[in-house]
Amino acid sequence: MNIDASRPLVAVLGGGAAGFFGAIACAEANPGLQVLLLEKTGKLLSKVRISGGGRCNVTHACDTAAQLVAHYPRGSKQLKAAFQQFGVADTIAWFARRGVTLKTEADGRMFPTTDSSETIAHALEEAARQAGVRIVTNVGVDEIQPLPEGGFALKITGSGAAKIGETLLVNRLLIATGGNPKSANYDWLRALGHTIAEPVPSLFTFNVPNSPLSELMGVSVPQARVVLAGEKLQYEGPLLVTHWGVSGPAVLKLSAWGARRLSELGYVGTALINWIPAFTEETLRPWLQQFRQENGKKTVASNPQFGLPQRLWRNLTEQAGIGPELRWSDVPAKTQNRLLELLLRSPLAVRGKTTYKEEFVTCGGVSLDEIDLKTMQSRRVPGLYFAGEVLDIDGITGGFNFQAAWTTGFLAGRAMAQPPTVAV
Repeated sequence: MNIDASRPLVAVLGGGAAGFFGAIACAEANPGLQVLLLEKTGKLLSKVRISGGGRCNVTHACDTAAQLVAHYPRGSKQLKAAFQQFGVADTIAWFARRGVTLKTEADGRMFPTTDSSETIAHALEEAARQAGVRIVTNVGVDEIQPLPEGGFALKITGSGAAKIGETLLVNRLLIATGGNPKSANYDWLRALGHTIAEPVPSLFTFNVPNSPLSELMGVSVPQARVVLAGEKLQYEGPLLVTHWGVSGPAVLKLSAWGARRLSELGYVGTALINWIPAFTEETLRPWLQQFRQENGKKTVASNPQFGLPQRLWRNLTEQAGIGPELRWSDVPAKTQNRLLELLLRSPLAVRGKTTYKEEFVTCGGVSLDEIDLKTMQSRRVPGLYFAGEVLDIDGITGGFNFQAAWTTGFLAGRAMAQPPTVAV
C-alpha cells in the first residue's frame, strides 16, 4: 500500500461501528487527509452483523439527550453534551442520506426497515469507500509511540502488515478497538498514561442450574420485576425463561446496572422474580381472597390469572403444592400464602452468567475524566482520540451502545479532520 508522504495521515484502530463512523466522518470532513482504518481480524463490523438477532438495533427512539443519557449505567452525565451534538435524530438522518430507512418498534428500538443487519454494514462500508477511507484487515498494533514532534509511530503486526510495513507514522490516531473483559488487554493504553476503569462484563443473562422453571424454556412474560436479594439492584421489563436460566430485557438491564456488584459477588446470588409487578403483597392478598370467594368451584391450576402463560401458572401452582384438581375453595391458607409468595418473589439461585446472543458489552475502559467529550481527544496525549466501548461507557440493551458508538465516532472523526498543526 502506498502512503503519500505529502498528505497528513490519520489512522483508525478498529473496524467496528465506532471505528467506521470515525473514519467516515474524518474523511468526509477533510478530503485532503489520508484516512487509514486498521482491523486486527479478518472481519469488519462483526458486532453490527450479529446485533439484534441479525437485524441490527441501530439506536433507540429518544427525542432529547436528557432522555437518552438515562439509559447509560456508565457515562450518562458526561455523554449529555455529546448527544446534543450528535444524537438519535442525527443518526437517523445520517443513514437516511445513505438510503437506509429506520423503523421504530413498540418498545422504542430502531431497526432498518429491511430487518437485516447487512443493510447497515453495507451502508457503512459503502460510505467509507466513497469517502476514500483505506481499509486493511489482519493488522494489529503492538505498540504506540508518541513522537516528540507530534504524531505517533505504530508498531504493526499481523498478516496484513506486509501492505503497510513494520512501522507506520501517523499524524493523528483514533482508538476504537471495543471493550474487552480482560484487564491485561488495556496495558498498551496504560502505557500511554491513561487510567483504565477495571473492565467487567455487562449485559448478560443469569444461569440457574437447578431452576424450578427448567421445563418452561421459551415461556415469556411482558412485564416482570427482577430483584437481587439482599441488594438494591432491581429492574422491570419483559422476561424470558431459557434452558439455562432467565433472560430478557429485565435481566439484561439489571446486569448492566449491577455489572460491578455482580462481578464482586462472583455472579452468585438469589434473583427474586415478581411475575405481577402491578401488585404488592398488600394489594394481592385481598384480591386473592375476593377471587377465591367468587370462583371457589374453579380448579386453580387450569385457570391461569393475571394474564400469565398457562405453563407458567401451572408450574407456580405445582411449586405451591396445589394439585391439578384442587379447587380454589379447598386451598389451605398456608398453600395460598405460598402461591402469593411465588407470584411476588419466586426465588432463583443464580450461579453464573451467559453472554447474550454472542454479543458482549464491557463495563469499564478508558476513564472519561481523561477525555475531552466534545472532541473525544485525550487530555493526556495530544492527537490521540477514543470512541466506542474502549471508553468507560456502556448502555443497557435497546440500541444504546450503538448510539454511543455513532456519537463518539462522529465527534472524534470530525475533530481529527481539523488540519494538523504539525507534520510527521
